[in-house]
Amino acid sequence: MSLLFGTTAIGFVLLTALFYGLVLRHLRAALVKTGWTEEKQKKIRTGAFLTIMIWSILVAVVALTGFAGRFELFPLNIAPFLFIPLIGIMWITFSAGTKQILKHVPIQALTSLQVFRVFVEILLWMLFIQNLLPEQMTFEGRNFDIIAGVTAPLMAYFFSENKKLMVVWNLLSLALLINIVTIAILSMPSPFRVFFNEPGNTIVTTFPFIFLPTFLVPLAYGLHFLSLRTLLMKD
Repeated sequence: MSLLFGTTAIGFVLLTALFYGLVLRHLRAALVKTGWTEEKQKKIRTGAFLTIMIWSILVAVVALTGFAGRFELFPLNIAPFLFIPLIGIMWITFSAGTKQILKHVPIQALTSLQVFRVFVEILLWMLFIQNLLPEQMTFEGRNFDIIAGVTAPLMAYFFSENKKLMVVWNLLSLALLINIVTIAILSMPSPFRVFFNEPGNTIVTTFPFIFLPTFLVPLAYGLHFLSLRTLLMKD
C-alpha cells in the first residue's frame, strides 16, 4: 500500500467521522432548546448514534466481502445502499419531530457543513492521480460539485437571511450533486455504462471508499433537504 493511497483511505474515514460528529453535535444542541424531557432527548440522540453505527457496520461488511463490487448483479447489489439512506433521510426531513428540532438549528449551520464537499473533491482527485478513479468524476472532468463546497461558507455567513437566494443555491447545489452521482453510476462497469475510459468506477464499492455513496452523498443531500424545509418554514 502506497503512502498516498493510505492517506486517501484514511481521509475518507476521518472526513465521514468528523462531519457526522458535527451533525450529532448540532442535533444535541438543538434538542436542549426544544424543552423536551431529558429522556426523550436521550432516546433521539442514542437512536441517531446507533443508526449511524449499524449502517457503517453493514456498509463495511458488504464492501469487505466483495458483494458491493459484484457488477454482474448491478444494480440489485448496490441499489439498496443508495435508496435506504434516501428514504430514511426523506422520512426524517418531513417528520413532525424534525420540524420542531429545525426551529432550533441555524440555517447557517446546515449550510456551512456543506464545506465538506471541498475535501471530498480533493480526495477524489487524489484517487484519480493514482489511476483509481476516472477523470470525469473529478473537478478536472465533469464533476463541478466543488462549487457547492466552496460557496457554502459564503452563503452561510453573508446570504443566510436572503430566503430566495438560499433556496436557489440549495437547488443548484443539489443539481450539482445529482450530476456527479449520475456520472459515477454511468462510469461503473455495468450494462448501464456510458463512460468507457479506464479505470472504471469500482473503487467506491471497496472499503473505506464505499463511505462516499453511503455516507457522504446522503449527508450532502440530507443537508439540502433539511435546509430547504427550514427555509420554507420561514415567513
